[in-house]
Amino acid sequence: MAARSIASLSLSFGLVSIPVKLYSATESSETIRFNLLAKDGSRVKQQYVSEKDMKTVVPRNEMIKGYEFEKDRYVLFQPEELKALEEGSSHVIDIVSFIPEKEVDPIYYDKAYFLAPDKRGGKPYSLLRAAMRESGRCALAKWAWKGKQYVVQVRAAEDGLVLQQLLYANEVRSLADLDIENTQPTPAELKLALQLIDQISEDTYDPTMFEDEEKKRILAAIDAKIAGKEVVASPHAGEEAGAQVIDLTEALMASLKRKPATATKAPAAAKPAAAGAADNVAEIGAKRKGVRRAPKTAETAAEPTRTRARK
Repeated sequence: MAARSIASLSLSFGLVSIPVKLYSATESSETIRFNLLAKDGSRVKQQYVSEKDMKTVVPRNEMIKGYEFEKDRYVLFQPEELKALEEGSSHVIDIVSFIPEKEVDPIYYDKAYFLAPDKRGGKPYSLLRAAMRESGRCALAKWAWKGKQYVVQVRAAEDGLVLQQLLYANEVRSLADLDIENTQPTPAELKLALQLIDQISEDTYDPTMFEDEEKKRILAAIDAKIAGKEVVASPHAGEEAGAQVIDLTEALMASLKRKPATATKAPAAAKPAAAGAADNVAEIGAKRKGVRRAPKTAETAAEPTRTRARK
């Protein structure tokens, strides 16, 4: 199925305006949805009720939006007032600067789109892509789309241009807020860790190596239910329990002896690192009495992930 553009835009920098078409770069895999049912299997219907008496059903067409500025106090907005506050959509992606591509931390990346040249845009489009690839720089631009103002990155890929929506600074949290303890590893621990990294390293990222195992399990359970079979819980991948290793050096040495579960390198490629690890096991083991154990730190409770209830 041919890709369909979702907008016709202009990519502007200086006095140059490049007509382009916008395409979605990603697509969400089909979500497995479970419906909420009553115990007799009948569908249930969601309704909104007024908190004043917890009984009066409020139809959607009678609802308005309000902003809570104090506890239980709201300023109300009519639909036309909210519409007037929206940023008007613009057909122009206005480039404001060019910066080194690596200066944009991927943590700021939001949704990605493809840009393709529109009519009479082929030559300036190719020129911009070649210039950015040659300079190693990407473009930062402003763009208004669907009622919101965006900061975007335009970067040159091998086959074209990618438009990446960026998050604003106040939308990204800082690691500095977590008060992470800076504990220095010993030289022996660092040496083992580097050997372990080398042993399971790959030169490229192949996204086809990974698939949604949870989705496969759910679909298999659905098929079993349809066929009238009972669903039997199966152990999840990676749940194999091993002996508890308290010492960090022992854990690293044990890891080096294990065969990587997802390694795709030929055995010969991994051999030097494994061999080097074996050569150092005895040496490091002999020095273990002089190696300090990693200090224990209080566990920091991770923030729970928010999930949406699917209906």
